[in-house]
Amino acid sequence: MSDLNLSGTTVSGLSPSGTVASGPSVPSVPGSAVKGGAGPAPGARWRRPVAALGAGVILFAIPLYADRFWLNLGAFAFAAAVGAIGLMILLGRVGQLSLAHSFFLAVGAYGYIWLASPASESTWGLGLPTLPAAVIAVVLAGLAGLAFSPLAGRLKGIYLGVASLALVFIGQHVLFTAEPLTGGYNGREVPPLTVGAFQVLGSEPGLSLFGVPLRQAERMWYTALIVLILATVFAVLVLRSRVGRAFAAIRDGEVHAAALGVRVAHYRSVAFTLSSVYAGIAGVLLALLFQRVVPEYWDLMLSLEYLAMVVIGGQASVAGAVAGAVFVSSLPLLLQRYSDLVPGMSATSDFGPAYVAQILYGTLVVAILFYEPKGLAEVARRARRALGGRAASTPR
Repeated sequence: MSDLNLSGTTVSGLSPSGTVASGPSVPSVPGSAVKGGAGPAPGARWRRPVAALGAGVILFAIPLYADRFWLNLGAFAFAAAVGAIGLMILLGRVGQLSLAHSFFLAVGAYGYIWLASPASESTWGLGLPTLPAAVIAVVLAGLAGLAFSPLAGRLKGIYLGVASLALVFIGQHVLFTAEPLTGGYNGREVPPLTVGAFQVLGSEPGLSLFGVPLRQAERMWYTALIVLILATVFAVLVLRSRVGRAFAAIRDGEVHAAALGVRVAHYRSVAFTLSSVYAGIAGVLLALLFQRVVPEYWDLMLSLEYLAMVVIGGQASVAGAVAGAVFVSSLPLLLQRYSDLVPGMSATSDFGPAYVAQILYGTLVVAILFYEPKGLAEVARRARRALGGRAASTPR
């Protein structure tokens, strides 16, 4: 079977089982080391790992210098980024639109609360150890996605988006009416995550790093950052695997993908389930960071915010999804903190920070879709190429 080049990825062929068969392929990336052509620039292969290492060192050093506000802001942004990566896989790599992301976030959050909280006269709970409860809550979110995946495998585009709205409305009804599970309008307290006597997101026992006490804010930052790093690495490995190449084949043309042997419905279902797992992880993290959750938070607007994260950052980029999540989740809090500096805006008026934030990133979504559909990731990529070309053209 002849090779098929999809979005810079050369697929040698696909087996009848739907996996990509191995085989020789010709690199399609300009500047690749091919016979008779120029190889990559000296040191280019080390540029990205060194940059990633440098960014990691900076992120791990920030809690040693930043105050509580910035640490809380970063922890919430990291948690949101985990959920955004899951939606990016579904939307950007498979081309499937889902508006039910808030539903799976809620499954993870309330699943953890139900599993980890002790039962009382007015509330349900199993009283499990918190770490196993967090893992099982993520599994529950994945099972919820798996239950909906047959429908996700047969619908595509806007049709799946409309169908997934039903999950949001069903979820909102359950959250507000199942008071023993959710606490109703008043919500429920979130049990703190502990491993033995160690409070993962607390202050006991006392720890310090280079003389800086690791209190709640510092531990929240590090915990969310580590989870985000693991989620990012796993997403990159999946997208570079045969499964990821099958996702790209479906996105670029499901008819051609099916002709090559990709089981389109199966891989759509896999992507939807994987996206719900990521949402479950983010839901558990957000619940732990909030310490108390209320049903009204997990509504359609939250799904639209995650959609904005993916579109702003870049629909097919892991790094873009992270950048979009940081922007969308941080902007309202930054506007609220510095609202006095913006004329006509105050935290108590109708023209408040949350309203302004929605206008700003809504406008940015429209602008990006019009000028650069690939989002901020493509803007950054162009800037790197421009700087690299300028450096290469400078005489030594």
